[in-house]
Amino acid sequence: MLKAVLFDMDGVIVDTEPLHCKAYYQMFGAVNIDVSDKLYASFTGQSTISICRKLCTEFNLIESPETLVALKRKFFKNIFETDEDLHLIDGVLDLIKDYHNNEMTLVLASSASMTTINNVFDRFDLNKYFIAKLSGADLKASKPHPEIFIKAAETSGHKKAECIVIEDSTNGIKAAKAAGIYCVGFKSPHSKNQDYSKADLLIDNFNEIGYHKISNIIF
Repeated sequence: MLKAVLFDMDGVIVDTEPLHCKAYYQMFGAVNIDVSDKLYASFTGQSTISICRKLCTEFNLIESPETLVALKRKFFKNIFETDEDLHLIDGVLDLIKDYHNNEMTLVLASSASMTTINNVFDRFDLNKYFIAKLSGADLKASKPHPEIFIKAAETSGHKKAECIVIEDSTNGIKAAKAAGIYCVGFKSPHSKNQDYSKADLLIDNFNEIGYHKISNIIF
């Protein structure tokens, strides 16, 4: 029986990807590196520190990964506070309310920093629906490592077989499957060039996984 839903945030709940993209490219400019679209796309779903470590190695930077993280977060903070186009993904609030009204346990499992998570949840009044929020930035390993979803399932208080993950990225889907959890791949219009082949179910619209529909599909 389905008892818990583990949500990714960026690309699933809220469209912060364009804001992150702007912040990353401002940071790239600040340290004078030219990051290709292909390399940038490979970062989707990973924590900021993991990405910055790879950048330091890839471009042999004299700056530390922590310096790059601080730069990126400074740029993102300014963009987040001034960009009026930030909005929830179409249909996700109705889905969250549907699960909550059917007594599902909801847990956030995002690679974003806890500061960003809290800013998003406060801005859109989402805290009342979720029992917990986990940030990959606070964990030892980043997606595609399964740590965050293993911990999210444990936090839900339910067995992994009673949970599902909703993800939009290659790394997130890999993490969910490595954790042994059923994964719904959401083809977010804001997440380009992602591999959904390992997802158990692929959707284009959240109407496809309302509580009664997803329960029937899985069980």
